Amino acid sequence: MTVTPAPVPDLDSATASPGLTLRGVRASYGRIEVLHGVDLTVPAGSVFALLGPNGAGKSTLLKVINGQLPATAGEVVIGDRPVGRLSTEKLARTGVCSIPEGRGIFPNLTVKENLKIWTYRGGLSIKTVEEQTYATFPRLSERRKQLAGTMSGGEQQMLAISRALVTDPKVLLLDELSMGLAPIIVTELYELVSALADQGKTILLVEQFVTTALLVATQAAIMVQGKIEHVGTPDEMSTAALSVYLSS
Repeated sequence: MTVTPAPVPDLDSATASPGLTLRGVRASYGRIEVLHGVDLTVPAGSVFALLGPNGAGKSTLLKVINGQLPATAGEVVIGDRPVGRLSTEKLARTGVCSIPEGRGIFPNLTVKENLKIWTYRGGLSIKTVEEQTYATFPRLSERRKQLAGTMSGGEQQMLAISRALVTDPKVLLLDELSMGLAPIIVTELYELVSALADQGKTILLVEQFVTTALLVATQAAIMVQGKIEHVGTPDEMSTAALSVYLSS
């Protein structure tokens, strides 16, 4: 199975509909400022790759977007709605879904019990959630009574992504989707990411493997020391990313 490069849509800022916008976002851990005025626009229905060396602030930026870390300045906008003051729970209800590094599942619950938690957003039955999940990930059907923490890394990531499938988010945040996974599993998961973007979901992903990220991305940015240094097409960012990683 191979990943088909994502088609590049018309991303002209005058016509593209923004799915996620960041304006002058700053954030700190205590007295140490980590984000230094981040400006970024992620077009709706696109896969946007956020690249950069370790410690650049990429995961911190995702935490600000999903409400885990309050911004000290600036604005986060979903569609045309400012959401910077909303809690993580309220953001989830407005359509922001985050799959964090480490997958964010409940390891001491079974697969079926994890899926039942996905129904608490409202309007979902466990039957519907199971049907959708097992149709996409047949392997999880075989593991439905197994504790999630005892599954392989790939199976745990499938379970984490099932939340994005059944809750139908507007914005999906993915942090290090491929970490610790075999290449064939990474390929399968990124094919699914591309399919979700085709359905109109706005996807911002942080990824350690530049080549993999740029293959599925429609646009990308490189972050260095808490600032966005470069934004452009995957082809443009491939060369820029190599220079940044080598210098780091």
